[in-house]
Amino acid sequence: MLTIAMPKGRIFEEAVGLMREADFQLPEEFNEGRKLIIEVPNEQLRFILAKPTDVATYVEHGVADLGIAGKDVLLEEDRVVYELVDLKISECYLAVAGLPNTEMSTVAPRIATKYPRIATNYFREQGEQVEIIPLNGSIELAPLIGLADRIVDIVSTGRTLVENGLVEYEKMIEVTSRLIVNPVSYRIHDERIEEIVDRLSAVIERKEM
Repeated sequence: MLTIAMPKGRIFEEAVGLMREADFQLPEEFNEGRKLIIEVPNEQLRFILAKPTDVATYVEHGVADLGIAGKDVLLEEDRVVYELVDLKISECYLAVAGLPNTEMSTVAPRIATKYPRIATNYFREQGEQVEIIPLNGSIELAPLIGLADRIVDIVSTGRTLVENGLVEYEKMIEVTSRLIVNPVSYRIHDERIEEIVDRLSAVIERKEM
């Protein structure tokens, strides 16, 4: 039985839909229950439902063979896992945003984000020295209360920025969810894992036609 770590929320719902389209027989309790571990004996699969930021950790440490994680999490966490396929679900992007018609401070502008690693690398590549302020929630507050000149955050529809009076200044990185695997699991269960990849890839290709 293979173990797959799945993130709760939007990615989970879209991933389950994708797996159903690939003819995985998943129980209805996937969408209704509150269990954190769900076994599907007929598919020889066990699912761990986790916070999106924890999925890659479970896969890296081998408690899950496979996982579904956003590219943003993979870039930020830098875990030792392999990316097998871009599932093309939960599409969004990382962006730099702030109050409209404002310039960043000329001396060590402050950037608030829950992606300190990504933000640091991005501004370094731009040749800009910035001070990164790590936050875990309500990132949009930072420019409004004078904590930061800009924020780096995930943008899906842009509605949250608009509702908080912020504008997007730079689009950074496109983000979709990826199927990832533990390197040791990939060697041990390569045939089974490739079968899963092939079934999911076939659905993705059909959608793109």
